[in-house]
Amino acid sequence: MRLTPNFHQDRVCLNVLAGSKQNALEIYDAAEGHVLVGLLSKNYPDVASAVADMRDYAAAIDNAISVGLGAGDPRQSAMVSAIAGQLQPQHVNQVFTGVGASRALLGQDETVVNGLVSPCGLIGMVKISTGPLSASAPSGVVPVETAIAMLKDMGADSIKYFSMDGLKFREEYRAVAEACARHDFWLEPTGGIDLQNYREILQIALDAGVPRIIPHIYSSIIDPASGHTRPADVRALLAMTQAALA
Repeated sequence: MRLTPNFHQDRVCLNVLAGSKQNALEIYDAAEGHVLVGLLSKNYPDVASAVADMRDYAAAIDNAISVGLGAGDPRQSAMVSAIAGQLQPQHVNQVFTGVGASRALLGQDETVVNGLVSPCGLIGMVKISTGPLSASAPSGVVPVETAIAMLKDMGADSIKYFSMDGLKFREEYRAVAEACARHDFWLEPTGGIDLQNYREILQIALDAGVPRIIPHIYSSIIDPASGHTRPADVRALLAMTQAALA
């Protein structure tokens, strides 16, 4: 099974959650394979059960698995690394300080590993204190260029920019996108993205020249009754992506 995501036009790959294996298949088909299906470590009691269940998902959708923390929870960092090392998924979500462990346990550089940084209220700056201990320490704020260099040092491929709260931090996000483009780094906008703001969020990254973009669209497209991501909404996101890249 492939270790790298299937980017549409080698540029954009969606990232959404699945409520079941059947839902994962529906999502994968709706996105025509241009998707990473998020599975959260915090939904499992231990690494062994997570790996066993996630392997079934991986077998069904050509390994298009994104191992997630669960709302960026730094307490899940070590578990995500341990799962990733055994599972060998296409994508791993990590807090800033967890990147090196995930890359080392993966033992290869094909799987995409992101590092979580957050808006901080200053354009051109980001908060990198997102780890298990650092998240509750005084904020560590650095220039986005420094954050990118540190993430590269640790073996990351991309910035996970969380939580964006939709377009609340539009100009901060734009500065992050421009820095990613300058330094040939990928970008994963996350938090509050929905069918109404997706096109603008994607377009900002495309206009900046970000080489590859993995937008995370979560709760806004989940049916609250079933807990499943709506395939129709995934099709709509793919259509918007195709239009933006046309």
